[in-house]
Amino acid sequence: MDYRKYTDFAVEQTLELLRIDSPTSYTFEAAAAVKEAFENLGYAALFTNKGGVIVDFGGDDDSNALLFEVHIDTLGGIVSGILPDGRLRINPLGGLSANNTESENVRVITKFDGSYEGTFQLHNPSTHVNKENAATVRTFDNMEVVLDEFTTTAEQTRDLGIEVGDIVCFDPRSVVTEKGYIKSRFLDDKLSCGILLGLAKLMRDEHLTPSRRVYAHVTVYEEVGHGGSASVPDGVTEAISIDMGCVGDGISCTERQVSICAKDSHGPYSYEVIKKLISAARSEGADYAVDVYPKYGSDVERTLYAGYDVRHGLLGAGVFASHGYERSHKDGVENALKTLKGYLGL
Repeated sequence: MDYRKYTDFAVEQTLELLRIDSPTSYTFEAAAAVKEAFENLGYAALFTNKGGVIVDFGGDDDSNALLFEVHIDTLGGIVSGILPDGRLRINPLGGLSANNTESENVRVITKFDGSYEGTFQLHNPSTHVNKENAATVRTFDNMEVVLDEFTTTAEQTRDLGIEVGDIVCFDPRSVVTEKGYIKSRFLDDKLSCGILLGLAKLMRDEHLTPSRRVYAHVTVYEEVGHGGSASVPDGVTEAISIDMGCVGDGISCTERQVSICAKDSHGPYSYEVIKKLISAARSEGADYAVDVYPKYGSDVERTLYAGYDVRHGLLGAGVFASHGYERSHKDGVENALKTLKGYLGL
């Protein structure tokens, strides 16, 4: 099996998705692109009422179906105020950090008047002027969007069509290095969606049909906690989130491995599913790690909280510096693909 071919395809699809802004609630363009990508591979796909995408991978046993869950909504901001000097105060969407978004380029998406460029900066950011710059704790109360427009009053900014409630998108700055490292904001979780598209292409090219029915739900509200809370197809008995694997102190996983999560801050995952994921990784020769995540939540847990009676699991390519400028590796993507193929028994 030429896994590298499908790994490269997964990374290409990830980069395409990263080019499309999709902070939570502003996801329709990304969702449409995902739906089209699966349809181009020959799979039936439809939108949910919430704006996500359900994909049918086929399979024979409808009464014991498997659901994969990935998400394409990302961190971002929403305009919460227009300051007297025409700059913008924002409120975070999801777990965006003021500390690691300073000086990042942004796009402000208005409701009716197009988009505008800008930069997210500390108020009075020049170190040659502000003697307290280095000592200032960055918060969303003292940081602001400086628009790349000639505007010096709130009225001038409103005349551009910018208002409270408009979406602020941060530049992902996506790069793939010669050594195979994938660097970008929002690998969480567009990398996993790319991996799922890589699996779909592998199944199509190799004419592989799973013995059980397999669906995917590409969710659009994971970053605010209710992405996986609905739209579970009939017959699903097992659901697995494909999301970023944690990398950091106290965690054994690296960016070049697939991470299998045994427990996160919401509790343990199904012991049966964990064992099956480990067996799948071993059967396909995937380099894997099993870890406990100290601060994490996933779509599939929201599926359980919503009352669905399913076994649940979580895996993903290792991602360093989560919710910041993130980094993974093609090897991690390949190991995730191997594990998913093994899990389906293909």
